[in-house]
Amino acid sequence: MSEFTLSKDANGVATITWDVPGKTMNVMSFDGLTQLEACIDEALADDAIKGVVITSGKEGTFAGGMDLNLLAVMKDEAGDEPARGLFEGTMKMHALLRKIELAGMDLKTKKGGKPIAAALPGTAAGIGMELPLATHRIFAAENPKAKYGLPEIMVGIFPGAGGTTRMVRKVGAIAAAPLLLEGKMLDVKKAKAAGYVDEIAADPVAAAKDWVLNASAADLVKPWDAKGYKMPGGAPYHPAGFMNFVGASAMVHGKTQGAFPAAKALLSAVYEGALVDFDTALKIEARWFTSVLMNPSSGAMIRSLFINKEALEKGAVRPKDVPDQRVQKLGVLGAGMMGAGIALVSAQAGIEVVLVDRDQAAADKGKAYTEGYLDKGMKRGKVTAEKKEAMLARITATPDLEALKGCDLIIEAVFEDPAVKAEMTKKVEAIIPEDCIFASNTSTLPITDLAKASVRPEQFIGIHFFSPVEKMLLVEIIKGKETGDRAVAKALDYVRQIKKTPIVVNDARFFYANRCIIPYVNEGARMITEGVSPVLIDNAARQLGFPVGPIQLTDETSIDLGAKIARATKAAMGNEYPDNPADDMIFWMEDLGRLGRKANAGFFDYDEKGKRIGYWKGMQDKYPLLEDQPDLIEVQERLMFSQVLEAVRALEEGVLEDIREGDVGAVLAWGFAPWSGGPLSWLDIIGTPYAAERCDQLTAAYGERFACPDLLREMAAKGQTFYGRFNPDAASAA
Repeated sequence: MSEFTLSKDANGVATITWDVPGKTMNVMSFDGLTQLEACIDEALADDAIKGVVITSGKEGTFAGGMDLNLLAVMKDEAGDEPARGLFEGTMKMHALLRKIELAGMDLKTKKGGKPIAAALPGTAAGIGMELPLATHRIFAAENPKAKYGLPEIMVGIFPGAGGTTRMVRKVGAIAAAPLLLEGKMLDVKKAKAAGYVDEIAADPVAAAKDWVLNASAADLVKPWDAKGYKMPGGAPYHPAGFMNFVGASAMVHGKTQGAFPAAKALLSAVYEGALVDFDTALKIEARWFTSVLMNPSSGAMIRSLFINKEALEKGAVRPKDVPDQRVQKLGVLGAGMMGAGIALVSAQAGIEVVLVDRDQAAADKGKAYTEGYLDKGMKRGKVTAEKKEAMLARITATPDLEALKGCDLIIEAVFEDPAVKAEMTKKVEAIIPEDCIFASNTSTLPITDLAKASVRPEQFIGIHFFSPVEKMLLVEIIKGKETGDRAVAKALDYVRQIKKTPIVVNDARFFYANRCIIPYVNEGARMITEGVSPVLIDNAARQLGFPVGPIQLTDETSIDLGAKIARATKAAMGNEYPDNPADDMIFWMEDLGRLGRKANAGFFDYDEKGKRIGYWKGMQDKYPLLEDQPDLIEVQERLMFSQVLEAVRALEEGVLEDIREGDVGAVLAWGFAPWSGGPLSWLDIIGTPYAAERCDQLTAAYGERFACPDLLREMAAKGQTFYGRFNPDAASAA
């Protein structure tokens, strides 16, 4: 089946239409590359064709990137030399796009070529943007929903089909750096300002055809192919350019802390490529692209943040035989920060929301959260007055429980107290329809215990949001012992409606995310009691790619919350609760009133505006700093193993049912070292034999919390990987 087709009109303009059968968005495949080259060759060889327009057969979109199977084909063709296969395959893509760029012109005179334009009806990403960048003119539709960019860095690679080299030469290293290093997708007006798009047109195909028929020979010569070309902002050997590249290097290191291989490789490709001619720069780009693809970090990130994330969002773990359960009317109990955020994202998705609190003033305050959010959007030009009015109209704020009649999903977000939640469950179940699903937004209380207050425990489930709801991408769905398939399907369909990524886990203390986060912050606090510098602890975490270190994270989430969790856990576990010096420190800080950012005093000192001004030196009065601080790697491995061992135990105990959820959930919930692909992917990168050996060493040095789980020990003995043993779908393997 054809992915690219060529047609000719009476004026001598050929149109190459990209339309991949069975896909809502075009992706570049191995067959597609072959077909595109055949169409280009035919158009350039036909004297009756004056020019070419490349466009999409998909309404409102051009292309979404590369079919990742293309990388597998490149590797497989090279047998036991996968790096050679990737490099040669990448160079074939460069050759094709260069053929489009030169368009048959005489290389010396730069004449005789045929104009080739791109007409984009909508979104163009990845190679879907790199292909247009190789044409002579890019026309984009007036499509407010369309996004344009090169987001490859977000999944652990960088634009390797010429996008890196072309953008740097088009706009300069400084202007291109944020586009390439942040991978942001831009709307059409910003895309034009950034250099992704040349013209915006109501009918981009018609505009492109008109331009093709009137283009001169000079219009076909890219700046880097013209005599006397100088890179915007200066090349590295130019005084101004030198300073730009120094600044770019500092910016990359500042943002990545050296933890992300793709960012360093991208910068190297840009710097080295800027020292040579364009075609040599493409070869340098291909070499660095191959280097990144061969790095296990790249495969892990692609697997977790692209393949597995997409599979979970499309219902990979949804009960198969349950009909559509999309939410029509949602009831939210509690209009505090969490409830207000849930109401916001639900109304944003077009769902009717009833927001309930103890009195009208409290309910109105919760609705006002959405209004404030929309007002900020209006100031940035992202929200219209009509959209604001429509969203607010979907939210009914009230203290009247009777307003919940007709709801098909309830999400309870009241005070984290089992008695309060039980009371609300009984009151609400007496009002709502019998088939309504009831969900609790608890972050720590066992769902099975909360479901005891329900007369329909098979319809009771946990839906755990992370704060702030509107920004956090993950939602953790928790099954109690009696939770039925329809409740699971309802929760998953709702999460899909609000455009977030779900993971489904079985009920256990702290579920999955908090189960792994708590040891992370505890290990950081424990190290302080040992005399390890908090500066070393937090920086060690940041250099692993974590957004914040464990000490800062404790201040952000509040110290008294940590104390509350510790007391509740100790009460529940009794004599089984292990002694933890970190608890003593947390209780001490709580007694001093140093509760974290919210109190303007915690592990950090703050100024009157709430800005951190340094670590609180009073910690060292009680816990003096060691004269000889531990090795950075030792600190990092303590922080990593404290989390990944809990992930292994969660898999071992059946809390995690799908390995993909363990990795995707960790990266999206608390920012677990994204370059690693998640805790289980990280264990695959370092190898289970080394992991088991390191567990034994850490256990001997620091205690039983680092004891090697039986599952990990068994896998180490067999030389197994987690994705080799537990991968639920062969297509998920990177």
